[in-house]
Amino acid sequence: MLAYIKGTLEMKMTGYVVIDVGGLGYKVFMSESGIEKIGNIGENIKVHTYYKVREDDISIFGFNTLEELKMFELLISVSGVGAKTALTMLAVCEPSEFALAVISEDVKTLTGIPGIGAKSAQRIILELKDKIAKEQQIEKINIQVNKKSTTKLQQETEVEDKLQIAIENNKKMAEAIAALQVLGYNKKEIEKVFTKLDKKELSTEELIKKGLNLLGK
Repeated sequence: MLAYIKGTLEMKMTGYVVIDVGGLGYKVFMSESGIEKIGNIGENIKVHTYYKVREDDISIFGFNTLEELKMFELLISVSGVGAKTALTMLAVCEPSEFALAVISEDVKTLTGIPGIGAKSAQRIILELKDKIAKEQQIEKINIQVNKKSTTKLQQETEVEDKLQIAIENNKKMAEAIAALQVLGYNKKEIEKVFTKLDKKELSTEELIKKGLNLLGK
């Protein structure tokens, strides 16, 4: 298993690069944005890697940051999402933006990614929402300060803040739904009345009280 490859960048091609390590040339598949950021021919570089082994295929996928690698691994764990689709998503969506879209169930953002339709977006949300929240991906999406401008840093911080809020709101909703279910209400009915509420500023207790009022009507 390869954790990373460090060597001289020999070639930059469409969809992959070649890295020379002690006279061996490693063909590493990367997203187009990843290839643009990796550096110049002849420079010493380091890429984090995912080693894919199949009966008829052995491939190496490379990433400039651990956050991109983690996003890639999450994506290919979703049924119907292959490595090529995952690389396409990496090319147009930052890891933190992707995590926020999943946590907040933002189908519009996900379907704006080439190759992702409505059904695929719903499947990604269904299969990854709990996993991202549980593993606290918010803590693992580190901002690479030395590689970003001040404006970019501010944008990334705003996304991180929104993601944290989305995770907290999701937790409050889950707790309120569970409490109302204990009181005998059907989960679908609870979720239906919650769509009528502005949940952003409500505590778990307030959600339960307002839910009870609506369910009792």
